[in-house]
Amino acid sequence: MMNRKLGTNGPLVSAIGLGCMGMSGAYGQSDEKEAIATIERALELGHNFLDTADYYRLGHNEELISQAIKDKRGKAFLSVKTGQLVTAAPDGSMTPGPVSGHPDFLRNAVFYSLRRLKTDYIDLYTQARVDPAIPIEETVGALAELVQKGVIRYIGLSEASADSIRKAATVHPITALQIEYSLWSRDIEAEILPTIRELGIGLVAYAPLSRGFLSGEIKTPDDLKDSRVNMPRYQGDNFFKNLELVEKITLLATEKGCTPAQLAIAWVLAQGNDIITIPGTKRIPYLEENIASEHVQLTREDLQSIEAIMPAGIVSGTRYPERFMNALNQ
Repeated sequence: MMNRKLGTNGPLVSAIGLGCMGMSGAYGQSDEKEAIATIERALELGHNFLDTADYYRLGHNEELISQAIKDKRGKAFLSVKTGQLVTAAPDGSMTPGPVSGHPDFLRNAVFYSLRRLKTDYIDLYTQARVDPAIPIEETVGALAELVQKGVIRYIGLSEASADSIRKAATVHPITALQIEYSLWSRDIEAEILPTIRELGIGLVAYAPLSRGFLSGEIKTPDDLKDSRVNMPRYQGDNFFKNLELVEKITLLATEKGCTPAQLAIAWVLAQGNDIITIPGTKRIPYLEENIASEHVQLTREDLQSIEAIMPAGIVSGTRYPERFMNALNQ
């Protein structure tokens, strides 16, 4: 098992964690027993980084995790995001609303998370988006108070700009930045990645498989029957242009003796020892496939071949609809 330090002064965690969002219906229906078994299997294999948010189906995801880590709290590193206000449909789909980084909101939200998770502390507590109405210094100041009280251990940010990250770090050390990073999402390489490396902040890369597309298992638009149908990368001509890229990666993975998903995850891990990644799944076979990515060794020639197929910016379409893109890089 590969472990990595989360930031210069942070804890040691598994390099490949588990994104738990899909267990609460974000990408179609899921089976709770199977989801709990998947979390238990991750811990059994030593992959301790469990990523959730208080808004995943309005707390359902945290309650699910609490069942899986019962009597195993010491084996789990709990990463919880907060601050994104949502409305949830009965099928588990979520519609993002406003963002709140108000200190009072955070002080209140953390205790609801503790109650649902049935724990007295959260390892990494992350502001899911930067609230443009609240100075980031005030938001981080409230999180620093929670560290002092012992209810959270480390502070994280998500989808923050380099400027916001710098401001936040003047108030309290930031342990990790969670942001989308994959073969398809490389815009952080220009400014954000150098900034967090300068400041000793670890990177938690979410969606390393670009919501499943880089797994090679999505062949037609009909294979998408959830919120992904509303995302530009998976619509119209963009879908088929991006599918051509995945087909090329699949051929390369076959030559390498791994799956395209494993190749994509290995690529993320190969971008630096300060990076961990949290591919999401709700089933044990996919969990074990993802975890096996840490055994895929990419040579310089492999990385050059991948770069030739998927250079930065080649993907067609944005990762979110236009109305949600404004919440990124704040």
